Amino acid sequence: MKILVFEYITGGGFNNEALPDALAREGQLMLQALLDDLARLANIQPIVMLDERFTGRIKHPFATVTVSPQQDYQAVFLQEVSQCAAVWPIAPEFDGILETLCRDVEQLGKRLLTPSAAVVALTADKWQTYQRLTDFAVPTVATQRLDHCHYNGSGEWMVKAIDGAGCRDSYLIKQRQDWPVLDKPNDQYIIQPHLSGDKISLSALFAHGRGYLLCVNRQYFQLIDQYYHLTRIDVNYCQNATSHQALLDKIAHAMPELSGYAGVDLIASQDGLLVLEINPRLTTSYVGIYNATGINVAEQVINGLDATHSIQATRQKTVTINL
Repeated sequence: MKILVFEYITGGGFNNEALPDALAREGQLMLQALLDDLARLANIQPIVMLDERFTGRIKHPFATVTVSPQQDYQAVFLQEVSQCAAVWPIAPEFDGILETLCRDVEQLGKRLLTPSAAVVALTADKWQTYQRLTDFAVPTVATQRLDHCHYNGSGEWMVKAIDGAGCRDSYLIKQRQDWPVLDKPNDQYIIQPHLSGDKISLSALFAHGRGYLLCVNRQYFQLIDQYYHLTRIDVNYCQNATSHQALLDKIAHAMPELSGYAGVDLIASQDGLLVLEINPRLTTSYVGIYNATGINVAEQVINGLDATHSIQATRQKTVTINL
């Protein structure tokens, strides 16, 4: 099987502008981890798109298509998609980037090894995601549209871009003077209470209305100028995951169209586990899954999951990723 692997930051999405350091770092880690998983498999032939600035920085035995500053990365992507049987895009959800890539693959009739464009459109919109989850009684952090909210100056709140990825465009309000000057209309933001509790993520596979928990991860952040910055992840930090699997089952029931790998961000609040968002793509936690559990996620996705499928870890340890 010929598979195109395209990680947006390292693959040419910023080929004619400066690389955003944090996104480039995480993108490089995720791309390397995916290529390592693919290298463990037989009978596949990955093709890797790579911004020429990353030449020599990614280690793999596969064919590479180099993207220069003079090229249109989208044209290169479409050309390579047309020559492959399957495509594994990794990209941020903001500005419709991931959705567009997935839709291009679908329109060309190729196998998409990630959630569908329709699922990306749903989960990339934090307001729509909140509505869907609450319709199915999935415990979530209370959410309002910013344009429908009147801030009374009390309590701590998080303002987030509806389509923001990770900590991007997420702003902490502690007092009235913290109210942000936004670079988008208010209807493009949500607001949530700022809750205390451990920041948790679930790494999971989805198929046919079922969720398969791979591991539970703990996230650590640093607050700088009212913005959170992810600094560390302990992958597979908790092996007693009964409550996490139960929550994952509810999410899978609420979103039966969700398939492939996805990450779920939670907060362990005083009211229990609450969903913050769903990321329909490889997440930074993916980097540690194989070493922590022995599970080759790429193998599971390529082989497909059915109703009788089970996934067993061959080891249980915690792997720390420092960012």
